Amino acid sequence: MLINQDFSVDRSKYLGGSDIGAILGLSRFRSPLEVWMEKTGKENKRLDSLPLRFGSFAEEFVASEYARATGFELIHDESIYIHPQYSFMSAHIDRIVMEDGSSSPARILECKTANPFSSGDWGEVGSDEVPMSYLCQCIWYMAITNIDKVDLAVLFGNSDFRIYEIARDLELENTVLQKASLFWNDYVLKDLPPPAQSEADCRALFSKGDPAKSIEAKAQTLELTSRLQVLNSEIDVREQEISTIKQNIMNQMGEAESLTYQGKVLATWKAPKPSFRFDSKRLEQDLPEIANNYKMPVQNSRRLVIKQID
Repeated sequence: MLINQDFSVDRSKYLGGSDIGAILGLSRFRSPLEVWMEKTGKENKRLDSLPLRFGSFAEEFVASEYARATGFELIHDESIYIHPQYSFMSAHIDRIVMEDGSSSPARILECKTANPFSSGDWGEVGSDEVPMSYLCQCIWYMAITNIDKVDLAVLFGNSDFRIYEIARDLELENTVLQKASLFWNDYVLKDLPPPAQSEADCRALFSKGDPAKSIEAKAQTLELTSRLQVLNSEIDVREQEISTIKQNIMNQMGEAESLTYQGKVLATWKAPKPSFRFDSKRLEQDLPEIANNYKMPVQNSRRLVIKQID
């Protein structure tokens, strides 16, 4: 039996639909480590960006377009649903869909907005070919609510509205739930971080260094540092080549602001509009006492420097 609770509960106590894609390494926006840091209280970073705010704002419009296209009745239930077996698994459903003549929920509606340039990541309208992170989110909701269908309605830009249909797949669902359970039990409850998947993860996980601590490198690590130095030298060569090509073009253009070839613009070289910046050095010279009142220490992040070994 599903447990229904107020959605104002602390997100750190549950894994939700927006977490599952990240846990499985399928999200472009969050890593498993970021989810772990949130759930263990090490970082309470509020997810906030213009696309996220617009998606939240546009949810009502996407839902109304879905209702217009299908004729189905929608119920906006802002409760949180808890899995009957796993108390740490939660779902916040965009809309419940009631089909004609039905007294029980027929399917779930998940509302999305997307960049028109990402439409290639989606398949034919009406199929279940959606980005993997969204597919896992739909699988998650079906597992928790015991509803067998999810319609994913997505608005690309302001002119392309599509509906995708995802049916319940118990085998895939069990795999997703198993992965989520392992993440919760092995990492969150044990307070052990999952493996880092990016430089940003490493910086977040090891943000502070110990000046008194040093470790001996493995032979494999020595090979990696040598390879890194080779790659960096190749970057330097490419950057020099790029600079030489730019100089050639700039010399040809001279004072001209555009370079054309057979009537088509090949390059432009223009000054941008004037911008303004705060002249802190001048303030320190003219009003040093005032400037000192507004100085504050800034903790710089650790910087990895590879040394040359002869």
